[in-house]
Amino acid sequence: MAKLRDPEAGCPWDVEQSFATIAPYTIEEAYEVYDAIERKDRDSLRDELGDLLLQVVFHSRMAEEEGSFDFHQVAEAITRKLIERHPHVFGETCYSDLNEQSRSWEEIKAAERAAKGEEGALDGVPLALPALLRAYKLQRRAARVGFDWPEVKPVLEKVHEEMDELKAEMLAGSEQDRLEEELGDMLFSMVNLARHLNIEPEAALRRANRKFEDRFRTVEAEISAEGKSLDACSLERLETAWQHAKRRSFTP
Repeated sequence: MAKLRDPEAGCPWDVEQSFATIAPYTIEEAYEVYDAIERKDRDSLRDELGDLLLQVVFHSRMAEEEGSFDFHQVAEAITRKLIERHPHVFGETCYSDLNEQSRSWEEIKAAERAAKGEEGALDGVPLALPALLRAYKLQRRAARVGFDWPEVKPVLEKVHEEMDELKAEMLAGSEQDRLEEELGDMLFSMVNLARHLNIEPEAALRRANRKFEDRFRTVEAEISAEGKSLDACSLERLETAWQHAKRRSFTP
């Protein structure tokens, strides 16, 4: 990377990059790692982890050029953090059960945030996170200080309440901005429901995406076998094919 970034003999593209221009690639590579894991493709996972590692090296090299830090300091920082967060492994601390360990973990992370001046319960939740994941993390933070329903029933009732409010705005012919706000409230309440059910909403939605994709491809195959294209079929015909796909993918 040092050679690629060399102003005289390096690659012009690599030389002109900055933290801001590389950041989207870093996010993309992390998702490609996730995708390889979901597909259980270990060869791809190996390659994608290499691509993600390159992102760490790239950012570290740019930081070294400006005198901020280098790759070795990045490795030292995460090593120090892991040791501090695992006193039961690297120290003499003993936990009675997993719950006590989890509480200690959160206390250590809270102390780390406080040291950075992040004292609010919601401080430190990155704005750049996908909205679904950020909602989940915000709710978990709020729950840690007692701002949470003690059981799932009122959460489910809240979901229905938000759906009714959205429906009312739709029937009233409200402006797009108002509909967006109500839809956002409904999505936020759905994330809260997922949290109370101990389900990662991001994982649940990814699973639903995969299911839709598999069934839609089955629909395409059925219509194609008839020598037709999807856009030439009626909605009723497509719905029939969709029901066929659902039955084929159903596992009791």
